[in-house]
Amino acid sequence: MQNKEQRKHEILAAHLDRHATKEFDPEKKVSDDDFRFIMEVGRLSPSSFGFEPWRFLVIQSEELRQKIKDAAWGAYGKLPDASHFVILLARTKKDTRYDADYLQQHFKEVKHMPDEHLQKYLSRIEEFQKEDFNLLDGDRPLYDWAGKQTYLALGNMMTAAAEIGVDSCPIEGFHIEKMNKLLEEEGLLEDGSFSISVMVAFGFRVKDPAEKTRRPFEDIVKFV
Repeated sequence: MQNKEQRKHEILAAHLDRHATKEFDPEKKVSDDDFRFIMEVGRLSPSSFGFEPWRFLVIQSEELRQKIKDAAWGAYGKLPDASHFVILLARTKKDTRYDADYLQQHFKEVKHMPDEHLQKYLSRIEEFQKEDFNLLDGDRPLYDWAGKQTYLALGNMMTAAAEIGVDSCPIEGFHIEKMNKLLEEEGLLEDGSFSISVMVAFGFRVKDPAEKTRRPFEDIVKFV
């Protein structure tokens, strides 16, 4: 078994080396096996109540890549040079409201939850959405809440990539409505079940970044 201290050192080294890569080498591609590993880490990520309120679109079509490049200013410098480009979608209120058909199917068929437990669980979710987090006033709160879950998967993907020597760059530089219109026209939002959350590019850097800077540990971490 690998020494724990050695493993901790390797993890920290990967995080120190990781940066938001602005320029990718178009000649270097992430292997299919490595990329599937990164996506599998994303799939296995935690989500509130186990909703898994996401979908990961791996954009392989050169035509679609060009459309995204033209529509999203944050993607302009990453496409087409990135080895892989992923759009993380968040499920909308249509699928994440406590009484949504998606939740019934998800908890019955994926989580294998018995009927007697399911109704109690959905009642707890209803209370959470109505009272604890006040998520049912309009369409945006539940979408934003689901979007938070996608960032858990995003962080895990980027960490997993860094640990195997693959670079990445998270991207929020886009107009949500314009990108949703583009994705809807491509038939990728399933009639309103999804909305774009964030994008991420994977590949290999052209040049090393400047030394990483962060606020001091004592300023960020408070033991109380």
